[in-house]
Amino acid sequence: MATPHINAKEGDFHKTVLMPGDPLRAKYIAEHFLEEAREVTNVRGMLGYSGSYKGKKISVMGSGMGIPSISIYSHELYSFYGVENIIRIGSCGGYSEDVKVNDVIIAQGASTNSNFASQFHLDGTFAPIADFKLLIKAYNKANELNIDVKIGNILSSDNFYAQGSEGWKRWKELGILGVEMEAAGLYSVAASLNKKALGMFTVSDHFIYTDTILSSKERETKLNDMITLALESFAE
Repeated sequence: MATPHINAKEGDFHKTVLMPGDPLRAKYIAEHFLEEAREVTNVRGMLGYSGSYKGKKISVMGSGMGIPSISIYSHELYSFYGVENIIRIGSCGGYSEDVKVNDVIIAQGASTNSNFASQFHLDGTFAPIADFKLLIKAYNKANELNIDVKIGNILSSDNFYAQGSEGWKRWKELGILGVEMEAAGLYSVAASLNKKALGMFTVSDHFIYTDTILSSKERETKLNDMITLALESFAE
């Protein structure tokens, strides 16, 4: 049945959904990677598709930017469409010297400066983490495909423009590999609903190596290693 933000019908989504931020990236994946892909939702231009990859079922849908947006779509997919696994596939900014532009990061944990988890009324701080079975599956597939991946903690930030702040250096000192804007919200929603989630990111720019940056067009086309890894790992 349709929700306020998704107009798909029951059964339109498969058990696993790949979720890039940009709906046009979802369209790109459907058109360039999937077989028999069909559009299943388009509310507010947030495109979603279902199809198959090498004969195995998979869906893909945009999430929009930021924790509030991905939390809405993931909640509705998990709660109303029978989705069990959401794999966030996106870009991130690099913090650590151990990662370079075009590297693929798999987020074991997602630290955040968001207040999103306050809704759970905890007497402490919740640590949003990936589902281990999804993580190890992606890691093993990356080794099989000879795709070099970095695994560790990332930051899900509420701020894209930090107004000149140097606070990223403190996160870097704590081993944070890079920064994006959604994974902590996705991991938290998955945990609250007893579902599974994983975040995978291609480094599109870097806070240290500032001479290399991907254009918006390159971000669309140079994420193919990560997209292939996600499809090879999770289509079923």
